[in-house]
Amino acid sequence: MPHLVPLLIRGINNLSDARYCAGMGADKLTFVLDPALPGHLDVKTVKELAGWIAGVELIGEFDQLSAPEINAVAADCGLDAVLLRSARTADELAEIAPPVYVELATAESAPASFAAVIGWVLELPSSENDLALLRQLGLERPLWLGPGLFPDQAREMATQLPIAGLSFPSGDEVKPGLRDFDQLEAVFEALEVD
Repeated sequence: MPHLVPLLIRGINNLSDARYCAGMGADKLTFVLDPALPGHLDVKTVKELAGWIAGVELIGEFDQLSAPEINAVAADCGLDAVLLRSARTADELAEIAPPVYVELATAESAPASFAAVIGWVLELPSSENDLALLRQLGLERPLWLGPGLFPDQAREMATQLPIAGLSFPSGDEVKPGLRDFDQLEAVFEALEVD
């Protein structure tokens, strides 16, 4: 089922989410791999989850780990890219082997130029409505916007802004194998190509 734009699902932490999102046509899945971040997973768990899915890019989320540490974890997990939650210098970015996405705190916080960054990820607060700034940012570098789990807002952004894709949070299982996908399903359906 094709979508209006590619979809990035963040913080996969269970097999139900991994399989559901891959099956519904998500393009990229992230796993939190930095021990400094809440909800981080160990390498063994990520490798197990990744073994059950196919056809999606696997991305590790990092914050405090050094470039060599990130490279080691990325290689061990077979990651396609990394998503950094905190800013790094151009020299640090150049040391990271996989392609790098950088999470922005605000649309205004995007650095003027970082050649090593292949895209920005911006989780929008509900008050973020500066479409002109978001449009400009999307024209400068691939931009992944996170509108929350609001189907109408997601569809509006996918059709009105020059973005690389949309970013959505995964969730937690109620208990192993039991998960409510209603909100995520509504977003997937809203973004289907008519």
